[in-house]
This record gives sequence, C-alpha cells and structure tokens, in this order.
Amino acid sequence: ERVDAGNLYVNRGITGAIVQRQPFGGWKRSSVGATAKAGGPNHLHGLVDWAPAAATGGADPVEPRALALLEAAIADLPSDDAAGLRRAAASDEAAWRDEFGLVRDAQGLAAERNALRYLPVRAPLQLRVAQGGAKRDAVRLALAGLRAGAPFVVSTAAPLPAGIDAALRAAGVPRVVETDAGFRARLAGARGGAPIAGRLRLVASDAEVARVQAAIGARIDLAVWSQPVVESGRVELLPFLLEQAVSMTAHRFGTPTRLVDGLL
Repeated sequence: ERVDAGNLYVNRGITGAIVQRQPFGGWKRSSVGATAKAGGPNHLHGLVDWAPAAATGGADPVEPRALALLEAAIADLPSDDAAGLRRAAASDEAAWRDEFGLVRDAQGLAAERNALRYLPVRAPLQLRVAQGGAKRDAVRLALAGLRAGAPFVVSTAAPLPAGIDAALRAAGVPRVVETDAGFRARLAGARGGAPIAGRLRLVASDAEVARVQAAIGARIDLAVWSQPVVESGRVELLPFLLEQAVSMTAHRFGTPTRLVDGLL
C-alpha cells in the first residue's frame, strides 16, 4: 500500500508485460500527459475527444461529503444545473461501483494473480475553473474528486456561492480565488514557490488553455486534462485516480499455492 509504482511484481520477474494481463505505465514519468496505462481498460480515453451529454442510468450516491456538496449546489444553483449535477453524482457512484472501486483480475489464471486496482492521486490535483467558467462545472468536478477520495484544490476566477464554498470547506477541500494570470503565475512557480506538479483539470476557453500550456512550457511533470466537463463518472473520475497493476506468482515450481489469496 505504501509503494508508489504503477506495476508491482511479487515472486516473479518484472519483464514480459502483456496487454490486459499487466497493463503498463500510468505513474510518474512512465506516463506523460493525460494518458492511462498502455494495454489497460482506459488506454483509449486519452486518445479521443469527449462532448457533454446527459448521463443515463447511475446509482444513488453514498459518499457523505459528495452528498453534502450536492445538497448545497441544489440550493445555490439553477434547477437545470442541479438536475445535471444529480445525474453526474449518480454516474460517479455507478462508475465507482462497476469499475473504480473494484480490484479486477481480467484473465483469472490459476498460476498467477494479475490484479488491476485504482488508488487516489498522491499529490493534490489542481481543479481550475478560469474566467467565464460555469460554477456547475467546478461542483461537478469536485463531486468526482470526492467520490474518488482524492486530494484536490479548487481554484476559481470568481467566488463560489456561500453554501457550496462551505460544503467544500467542511469536506477539507482548499479553495483559492485568483485571476487567470495569477493562477498561471502560481502554476509556473513565479510567486516564489515550486512549480506545480502532478495533475490539472482545467476548465477554460481554448485561448486560456493555450496560455496555461505556454506557462507550463516543456515540463512533463504536470498532466493537463482540458476537455469539456461531462456528466459521465467513467470519464471524470479518471484524473483523480492512479491505476496500479499487481502481478503475483501463485505457484511454487508448478505446485499451486494459496499464499497470495486475499492479498488484494
């Protein structure tokens, strides 16, 4: 649980990664940009574009902090925004129940365990809604972060409504109100701090996205997700999570062993 690596191997060699069985990469500098593990179930997500649409299906949200934020947003935002946030929270819960909250062994080999699981990002994700961005987008992304159990910071160009801000504060989420120029300066470390590394979920115009990318420059230690915000939890939870593949030998010189059963 304390090892920061995208691929872990127990009682076996570390070479010979196989598509689906041991998807590779995803952590640190084995993953550059808004990508996912090669050969894993999310590989194509970073290679396509997404467009907003109403989420269908879903499950009743159960994460307490996400529920409190949703209730605050319903009280503070217009009814159409509130309806979209309800669908998004339900989609988040379904995505957690069906994918992100599970440990999967897709091939189920008798002699080897090959598990894929999801862990919250280690460093706080920067959730930035630039000038002109919708408050509902900040809430929608915060709902995803809370469902994922990930640390994140909310940065907005305009203050959020009081009830939403209070719900985020109660959830332990730092909030920052800063101009677009101020955020770019903080991103680049121009205020005396270290440049921000890790992950950025950016909601901004194309022009502002380009300015943010220019501020980042050639650094590869900050991945940027700047697609339009969507209700689908299967899409929006991904930036808040890390994929980890664990491969464990389940035999000893050909004799099956149950020593690795129940480790994950």
